[in-house]
This record gives sequence, structure tokens and C-alpha cells, in this order.
Amino acid sequence: MLLVSGVVISSLGMSVTASAALPFFSDKKDEVPSLAPMLEEATPAVVSIAVEGTQTSRQQVPEMFRYFFGAPQEQLRERPFRGLGSGVIIDAEKGYVVTNNHVVDNADEITVKLTDGREFTAKKLGSDEQSDIALLKIDPDELTALPLADSDALRVGDFVVAIGNPFGLSQTVTSGIVSALGRSGLNIGGYEDFIQTDAAINRGNSGGALVNLRGELVGINTAIFGPNGGNVGIGFAIPANMMKSLVDQIAEFGEVRRGLLGILGNDVDAGLAEAMESEVNIGAFVSEVQPESAADKAGLQAGDIITAVNGRDLNSFQELRAKIASMGAGAEVELTIVRKGKEMNVDVVLDDATQTEITAAQIHPALEGATLVNGEDEAGNAGVVVSELERNTPAARIGLQPDDVIIGVNRNRVTNVADFRNALDEATGVIALNVKRGNSTLYLVIRQ
Repeated sequence: MLLVSGVVISSLGMSVTASAALPFFSDKKDEVPSLAPMLEEATPAVVSIAVEGTQTSRQQVPEMFRYFFGAPQEQLRERPFRGLGSGVIIDAEKGYVVTNNHVVDNADEITVKLTDGREFTAKKLGSDEQSDIALLKIDPDELTALPLADSDALRVGDFVVAIGNPFGLSQTVTSGIVSALGRSGLNIGGYEDFIQTDAAINRGNSGGALVNLRGELVGINTAIFGPNGGNVGIGFAIPANMMKSLVDQIAEFGEVRRGLLGILGNDVDAGLAEAMESEVNIGAFVSEVQPESAADKAGLQAGDIITAVNGRDLNSFQELRAKIASMGAGAEVELTIVRKGKEMNVDVVLDDATQTEITAAQIHPALEGATLVNGEDEAGNAGVVVSELERNTPAARIGLQPDDVIIGVNRNRVTNVADFRNALDEATGVIALNVKRGNSTLYLVIRQ
């Protein structure tokens, strides 16, 4: 719980310039300090998101039915679902709205509602399950966007405000402080580098804004830690810098193209520091450098301790992993390391860690059973290669074969997995896949 009056009033009494630095102060003597002026500017950029879709689940068929009637071992069952969450407009001119992946995952229809009552049908430009970020686009019609803060500059104790739509209620505002930074190891997502806050975050707040007292976005609220799904003062947000890096990649490529450092390691603790005769007790310990990796080319060595990324202190190997993974392939990174007691800076150009090999069912259910990778046909034309194919699966039944190269969808050229995914998302009705098989070109049909 935030004791705004005690802290703010005492600060105002100590500093004449406080009202200029913190916009929630009033210049009028007859008004009390309030967050209202800042929120009046910020809340129009925080939206409510309603989704509808169909979830597919697998159900085992009893052995008796399989024996007598020749039924398959599993049956796919579909059931409709609806959900609510929050989102933040980050670019008013382009109509970009950021939210959590788990808010819009599997959604067939996404509706964004603004505080002024207007509603828009949103298109999902892309998402990243590992970091729980999704980027939506709506009609850029007189929108308000939140400015982004440098989340790396956050400090424990900074005041923050959470804005969202908990439990399906209309927009709600709660306040608190930054309780901790660089939280990881929570098994919430694949890449964790969370801001922890005691500002009340509940179900429905997912995808909403965590802002500082200037009304700048510092994080995207994503999870809570508490019994029975209720708030106990421990909430987590994805840092704005991490979100922006991921969203920029989604906007440009339709997917996240992760950076790769190419090391193995673990956290530094007192025992490891003693064994390595190091005075550094916190950071990321490098146990192995993979040959020909970005780290190897930059000169990193096993036994190095990485203490900072781009000048920002590092607390753990998990934090390093999340920061590197959120940076795009080709990003230039300055690592501060300690080697044999000496501190030095190392510049690294990250490799591409994008997993171009994906299970095709993630793209379309009719492609279940196929594994897809970026590749080329025999003439050197880029496309999507069927690297593996399971027998008696939907992908095999539509006619796909191993080593087929998909080069088009409904006469629209595709050159990689991201293109293919986007083309299928936009396709309606019957879908025709343009496939190169050896020297032959053919079309395979998917009926929705």
C-alpha cells in the first residue's frame, strides 16, 4: 500500500522544484497533491481487450472403440472461449497496441475498446510466447499513445501506477512502488527479467500499463504471485525496454529474431566466487564458450564473470539470458566482465538465435505433423521446407511430402516461415499452397 500523502507532501515541502519534476502536483494552493492530472493524460492510452476463439484439446479414445470401430487413438475436441484483458497504445500514428501473448493466444476475434467508448477490431501482427508479448494493430483514428520511459533507469523504491481492467471492470488505477528488479526463475515464461511491484495487479490487468509518475510506460503488467489468483502485493511486469525491442522485431519481421551470445553458465554466488578467487559475488558466470559463437568471436573465455550489459548491472545468469534474448540478431552489446580480478569491457555482435524450425501445427491445424524450416528449392529460391513429416497426419493427408518447398499461398509469394504464417493468417476460405517438389510445381489445397 502506497502512503502517497506522507511521502509526497514531505517531498513538496523540501523542494520548491518538485512540482515541475512530478506532474501530479498541483500549482494551486487550494488543491491537494493528486495523481489525477497525470492519469488524465495517460489513461486514454490504456485499452480493454476482449477476445473470442476456439481452443483445441486432445482426448484419448477408449481402447474398445479403437478395437471395434477402428477409431484413432486420440480425438480433437474444439470448444469456444471468451476472455478479457488489457493493452497499451504505444504508437498512435500506426495504431500499435501491445498486450500479453496469453491474452490473445488462440483468439479468432480481438476487440479493442478505448476509454471514450470506441471499439476497434484488432489484427495481431505477431507475438512471442516465450516473453509473453503480442503486438496488435487497430485503425489509427485519433488515438493517444503512452511515451516510453527508460526502464533500465528504474530503481527499487520508485513510485509506479498500474492501469488496467481487472476482473472485467472498467479501467482501474492502483499505485505502489518498484519492489525489486531483474526478477527471474519464476517459471512464468521462457525469458524472465521482471519488474516486481506492490501496485495491485489482478486478473484482467494482464497487458495493461505500469507507468511512472510522469505518465511514462515503464512496464507491461503480466503476472501475479499469490494464493487463489488474488493480489497479495507481488505483481510482475515486463520492462518497457525489453518490450520495445521485441515489438520492434515483430513489427519488422513478423516474429522475434532473438540474439544469441553462445555461452553456458550459471549464477555467481559466494561459494563460486571463493572457488574462483574472485571478489565479485554477483553476476553471470561463464562456464563454457561455444566455438564460433558471438561470444567466442568477441574473446569471451570460460571463467569470465559478466557483471553488466550496456552499463547496467547484472544480477544473475537468467537475467543475462533474458536481456540477450530480447535483443535482435546483429545487435551490438557491451559486456562488462571480470577476468582474473581485472574488469574490462567487451563488445559483442549477437548471432541469430531464431528457431526457424517450428511445428507446423502452430501455424495451421491442417499442417499438423509437419516440421517447417527456412530454406531453398533446387533453383535457389527461398521458401519454407518440409524438413520432417509424420505419417497419417493432417499434413500428410493434404499431400505434403518431406523436402517439399512451399513458395506461395493463394498466389502470394512466401520466402520464410514468418511470411508463411502471415499469409495463412490473412487467408480466408480455401487455401492453395504453391509447392516446389523437385523440378515440379504443384498446388495443394486446404479447405477451412
